[in-house]
Amino acid sequence: MNITMTDHLAVRQQGLSLVELMIAMTLAMVLSAAVITVFANNRHGYNQGENVQRMQDDARHALREITFELGMAGHYGDLLVPGSVTPDDGLTLTKDCGPVGSPEWMYQTMQPGTDQFLSVVALDNATPATAAANFSCITGAEFQAGTDVVSIKRVAGDRAAALTNGQIYLRTNGTVGLLYKEPLTGPPAIPVPAPNSAWEYRPSIYFIRNYANNPGDGIPTLCKKVLRGVNPGMTTECLATGIENLQIEYGIDTTDDGFANVYMPNPTLANMQSVVSARVSLLARTTDIDTRYANDKTFNLSNAPAYAPNDSFHRRVISTTVSIQNIRSLNAMGF
Repeated sequence: MNITMTDHLAVRQQGLSLVELMIAMTLAMVLSAAVITVFANNRHGYNQGENVQRMQDDARHALREITFELGMAGHYGDLLVPGSVTPDDGLTLTKDCGPVGSPEWMYQTMQPGTDQFLSVVALDNATPATAAANFSCITGAEFQAGTDVVSIKRVAGDRAAALTNGQIYLRTNGTVGLLYKEPLTGPPAIPVPAPNSAWEYRPSIYFIRNYANNPGDGIPTLCKKVLRGVNPGMTTECLATGIENLQIEYGIDTTDDGFANVYMPNPTLANMQSVVSARVSLLARTTDIDTRYANDKTFNLSNAPAYAPNDSFHRRVISTTVSIQNIRSLNAMGF
């Protein structure tokens, strides 16, 4: 059989048929869709995993911070009795944070006219109005309704290595203490030892703010009011975003044996004179929604109303119990 050059060229120029081309395109589209789907799922899983991990890290950090502070409540250095603290005559606050009508409350270690310590003061499931009335530096507009507030008064865990102008310190000889602003500009209100016995004064008030960076952004955040500035006043420092609720139950020693006999979510100041521990719970949520997730869980924290969000945020409840050693020690000594 003779094959001419023309026949050769015809064979070589023959391409894909229309059917073959359509099949190839269809297979390519299916493979591309599969690759895109896998990539999108992996990217979504990575983003949400990172979102949840960040939430858990923030919640653990917040829990560590507040339980450390509670554990140190009532620590006044070498001074055993908080009632022996005297504020210096020149001590003032540019912004206080006590109950309305109680000036210089942040410098008070005892409730005026009583024998009750102010080392830990609790407010349970507060409304914006009650939060602002009891802690005047918290505004009703910033407060997350239905959450707890706790005020903690203490000094740093060790003596100050160097003194900073404008900082508030407690000087003590173990019997009496002077709360003052460095440097002293006149005779102290009471005789005090040399400056190397000074301890930095660190009061704080923990609460849930209803926004993170800008009012109205809807991201609940655990914050605290702290004493700062050359002209000291209470300012806001925030610890963790996405903290929706703070609930604390206080372990009260009713038999003077140093152990909690009952846990109270709403103790009075009189109850708090016998507090020896605290059970702290936080409800944390992610800051971003997960469009493929529906949160149909119900969350129960202490005596707060049951909460069923029915949204697309991931949430976790974390909790721990901390011993309040300094107040327990005072109780053991009969104070």
